[in-house]
Amino acid sequence: MPSKRDYYEVLGVARDAAEADIKRAYRNLARRHHPDVVTSADKAAAEARFKEINEAYAVLSDGERRAQYDRFGHADGQGIPNFGDFSQFGDLFEAFFGSAGRGRRQPQRGADLRYDLSIGLEDVHDGAEREITYTHLGRCETCGGTGSADKAAPVTCPQCRGSGQVRSTRNTMLGQFVTTGVCPRCGGSGGVIANPCRACHGHGRREMRKTLTVKVPAGVEEGTRLRFAGLGEAGERGAASGDLYVFLTIEPHDVFERDGANLHCLTDVSFTQAALGAKLEVEGLDGVASLELPAGTQNGTRFRIPGRGLARARSSGRGDLIVEINVVVPERLTRKQRELLEDYAKAGGETIPEPSLLKKVKRALGNE
Repeated sequence: MPSKRDYYEVLGVARDAAEADIKRAYRNLARRHHPDVVTSADKAAAEARFKEINEAYAVLSDGERRAQYDRFGHADGQGIPNFGDFSQFGDLFEAFFGSAGRGRRQPQRGADLRYDLSIGLEDVHDGAEREITYTHLGRCETCGGTGSADKAAPVTCPQCRGSGQVRSTRNTMLGQFVTTGVCPRCGGSGGVIANPCRACHGHGRREMRKTLTVKVPAGVEEGTRLRFAGLGEAGERGAASGDLYVFLTIEPHDVFERDGANLHCLTDVSFTQAALGAKLEVEGLDGVASLELPAGTQNGTRFRIPGRGLARARSSGRGDLIVEINVVVPERLTRKQRELLEDYAKAGGETIPEPSLLKKVKRALGNE
């Protein structure tokens, strides 16, 4: 079995060559020795030379493999890949020579669609059903998605003869290059519709509107994504359809704020209710809830009413309703109210500032 040539010799670089020098040498050799551009009649020799160049570059461009090669040379078990199809160099080859070697373009799966749905906090509490309408590329009903008026199979494209590709030759400063690209007539599929459907103009798809009922589960969170398989855009010529994704947005509520499964609200109480205690009725999302306010409740105190919040999305049960007390101080007092409060303050040892002459006059006249 003939021994392999030294990789540095193959690329024509020194053993201490920098990575950029190795890449530059590889590019130059790849341009000159690609089987599609050489004029030699011996294609087998050209392919063997090209394989040798790529194998050398694969090792020397990888720091770990290069170090191993420098120590052991062409030893077995190097983990060197199979270069028979040159697949890992596809992007670089395409930059030089176009999409050479690629086969027909297969019909593509339909695109996924997104729909944004806004719901209220009441919908989160109880769950809901919402009807949505969206526009998408659907499978043409006239031709059954075939694109053909008589639903016949595509015929071989006369331009690319069924390969899905066309080749062109161009002269550059580096020499003559043969470029392979997608056939413009069939789009790379290798077939054309002989009798196009008039409804979809031979595409097999056309724009249409669809109405769908979306079930919103109780307890959903902001940004929840609901997937509807196969309700996106139809695929090309019978290929699978994409999916529809409904993203949920929860509108702010005038009264309640959400914290996971818990609901927070603010409830106003009077000074006397806070001082003496009271039985309150608090309006929740699911009706009225009772709350016993103890005497001496301070402003900002929070009370928890269990089980009156939202459904838990990932477990059973409900969250709580958390009520924050806001003690309201009256802006204006009647004369009787003021006298009683002044007596209350004096009884507690507080000093009451003497009213101004104007205020005394107003009180005497009954205006305050």
